[in-house]
Amino acid sequence: MAQLSERVQNMATSATLAMAAKARELRAEGKDIIGLSLGEPDFNTPDYIKDAAIQAINDDYNSYTPVDGYVELKDAIITKFKRDNHLSYDRSQIVVSTGAKQSLANVAAVLLNKGDEVILPCPYWVSYSDIVKLNEGVPVEVKTSIDNDFKLTPQQLEAAITPKTKMIWYSSPCNPSGSVYTKEELRGLADVLQNYPNIIVVSDEIYEHINFIGGHQSMAQFDDMYDRTITVNGVSKAFAMTGWRIGYIGAPTEIARACNKMQGQMTSGANCIAQRAVITALTEPASRVQYMIDEFKTRRELILKLLKDIDGFKTNTPGGAFYVFPDVSHFFGKTLNGQRIENATDFSMYLLEHANVATVTGIAFGNPDCIRISYAASEAQIIEAIKRIKAAVS
Repeated sequence: MAQLSERVQNMATSATLAMAAKARELRAEGKDIIGLSLGEPDFNTPDYIKDAAIQAINDDYNSYTPVDGYVELKDAIITKFKRDNHLSYDRSQIVVSTGAKQSLANVAAVLLNKGDEVILPCPYWVSYSDIVKLNEGVPVEVKTSIDNDFKLTPQQLEAAITPKTKMIWYSSPCNPSGSVYTKEELRGLADVLQNYPNIIVVSDEIYEHINFIGGHQSMAQFDDMYDRTITVNGVSKAFAMTGWRIGYIGAPTEIARACNKMQGQMTSGANCIAQRAVITALTEPASRVQYMIDEFKTRRELILKLLKDIDGFKTNTPGGAFYVFPDVSHFFGKTLNGQRIENATDFSMYLLEHANVATVTGIAFGNPDCIRISYAASEAQIIEAIKRIKAAVS
């Protein structure tokens, strides 16, 4: 039998994908499972984007693509950054990858050396920690509070920095909390970083357009942070293109070239048809997908209203994305239907088994007190799911 590497043996399985797989297994057994675990819009990709993909097929786009993306797509990304984020990049600063997850993996691979520390405000997206560890970095988790909308404060950032700190990674809007940093809050973090000019910021902005408070803010907008910020984005969430697998970065030229070099040895360029479709997605006004954002906001109001009726669920109001991240520590140490609940994982599994609702444990996101509930589902599914959860914990 093959001896697997320590690298893969030490790697955690993605909790979100594992819960989705478990839910599929139970559905195959005939159970009526409502899946609120995956971060995937339940809308179809807009027709104007699909039409662009069909046109690309008819135009015989079927060859290897440039490692860092088609020039036309890079130009569309440059235009998008300028239009939506007031950020100026040139082609040498853009790298297109097979999803924003590969963009993050590239960044870690080209910047981290053994023992380098990466500050991760908790909760953080499930894969951050393992991507860092896979590249011999050390995740430094900084716990935030639901009472502060799960946002990192300048004081917490200052306290977490050591001589080994290489980067800070964060997302806004945040997966899993839905928190959105304001310009003033980002400026407060940037002010701390002025004393540490070698620390690089990775700003994950994949949920940029799913923003209910208005005015998305990028760390790279500040002149004194531009040369040390890597802006990560993609089309999976706002454009309902999860399976198309296109992400990209805007970064200092030296870092972008290194990512291009890394990608050239690992996967080469991203899918040709998807890239042509994304040119259209990014060139068209973002207002063309506003109907999805409006629907997500309506669902947010619905799920918060329903959760407030359940004793033991502590919620805040997320400013974006399509998740709620309630604190469920009230149930820890209690026995429900003969099952002892010790932590968020126990609670999430309890809901799967007794309510037939799939959620994700907060432990996977660096927060052991919470669970993530996605409301990228129909209103009918949300209403039924919360009804089941309420019955299972009453």
